[in-house]
Amino acid sequence: MPNKMHSNLKSRERVLVVGLCLKDKDVEDAKESLCELEDLVFAAGGEVCSNQFQKLDKYNSATLIGKGKVEEIKHIIEELKIDLVVVDHRLSGIQNRNLYENWKVNILDRSQLILDIFAQRAQTYEGKLQVELAQMLDQLPRMVGAWQGSLSRQGGGIGTKGPGETALEMDRRRIHNKVKQIKSKLESVRKTREQQRNRRQKNDLPTFSLIGYTNSGKSTLLNKLSKSDIYAKDQLFATLDAQTKKVYLNPTEKILVTDTVGFIRNLPTQLIEAFKSTLEESSHADVLLYIVDISHPQMLKQMEVIDNIITDLEWSDKPVLYVFNKMDKVDMANHLKVDRLPRVFVSAHTEEGLDDFKKQVQSMLEKLTVKTALFFPRGHEQKVYDLGKRAHIESHTKTDNGSFCTAHIKKDDLENWSEFVVED
Repeated sequence: MPNKMHSNLKSRERVLVVGLCLKDKDVEDAKESLCELEDLVFAAGGEVCSNQFQKLDKYNSATLIGKGKVEEIKHIIEELKIDLVVVDHRLSGIQNRNLYENWKVNILDRSQLILDIFAQRAQTYEGKLQVELAQMLDQLPRMVGAWQGSLSRQGGGIGTKGPGETALEMDRRRIHNKVKQIKSKLESVRKTREQQRNRRQKNDLPTFSLIGYTNSGKSTLLNKLSKSDIYAKDQLFATLDAQTKKVYLNPTEKILVTDTVGFIRNLPTQLIEAFKSTLEESSHADVLLYIVDISHPQMLKQMEVIDNIITDLEWSDKPVLYVFNKMDKVDMANHLKVDRLPRVFVSAHTEEGLDDFKKQVQSMLEKLTVKTALFFPRGHEQKVYDLGKRAHIESHTKTDNGSFCTAHIKKDDLENWSEFVVED
C-alpha cells in the first residue's frame, strides 16, 4: 500500500515565494509564473507573507540566486518569521542544501510544491500510487552529499506529504527498488482500467475527454452536463482521479465524457510519467474537449501550455472541440476574435451556452459516425436493443417481417452490423 497522505495542515504555514529569470528572458512571463506560484501555495494550505523577484545574468550554481539576494531573503525570513521558502525554479540537491544552511527554514521548489498538492488531494489507491511514484522519481536526481540533512523536513506542513520522511532514509538502490514495486502495482491497476474501458467500448458509445489548464472549470462543466456531483472547487488541481460519466445530448442520444487532471506550466515531468495510465483515458477518446478559461488574463499562455502538452502526448491527430468557459465573467465582444475552430462559448456556472455545446458535439459526432439503414428480420429484434446501446437510432419502424432502423453508427463499428445493412 502507498504511504498514507494527510490532506490537511495542522496550521497555516508562513511562506515566502521567490521568482527569478535571466535578463534576456520574458520578465513579465516570469512574474506571472510567480503569481501562479502564490496560488499554488494557497492551494497547498500556506499563507504567502512576502514575495521576492530577481533578474540574473546567469544562475548561481551554488544557490541558484545571487549571494546578495540570499542575504536579503535571510533577513526577511527572520523579520517575518517565515516557516517555508518556495522557489519558482527547479533546485538541485546541492542548491537546496546550501540555501538551507543560509536560511535555516524548509525550502521547496515549484515541482516539489505541485507534488505536495497532489499528495494532499490523492484519494484513490491508484492516485496515491501515482503521486508516490512521482515523488520518488523527483527525489532521485536530488540525492547528493549531505542531501538528507538539507532536505530533512520533520513534522507536518507543506512538503511533508507522502513518502517524504521515509524517502530521506533511503539510498539510491532502495529507492530504485521501491520505484520498481510501485510501477508493478500501477501496471496491475492499468490493466484493470483497460478492462473497464473495454467494457465501456463494447457499448461503443462515442467517448469525449475533457482536457485543459487546472481550474478551467472541467469538473463543473461535467457536473452540469451529467447531473452528477464530482468534486469541483475554485482551486488548482481539484481533480486528480479520472471520472467517466454518461451525458445525454437529447432523450435518445448519449456520449461518455471523462474528466482528467488539469495541467499547468512547468508541470513536473515525473507527474506526466506517473499519471500515464490515467492519461490513457484521453488518448483513447474519440474527441478532445479542450476547456479554456476565457476570463483568465493569461488565457493565451495557458493555451500555449496545453498545446505543447497535446503535442508531447501525441494527441495532435485527435478531433478537438474548443470550449471557452466562464463567459459570464467577461465582455464577450472582446473575445469573439479567438481563432480556434470548431469552438463554443459556455458558462458551466450559469449553464449559458450548454445547448450550443450539445449541438457542436452532435456536429462532431456526425464526422465520427455514418448514417446507416438497417433491417432486422423477425427473431432478431433483440439486435435493435443492442444497436441502441451502441449508436443513436434516428428512426425505428416495425413491420410484419421485422424492423427497419436508421442509425448513426461509429465508423469503426460499422463492420459489426454489415449483415443487417440495407443498401439504397
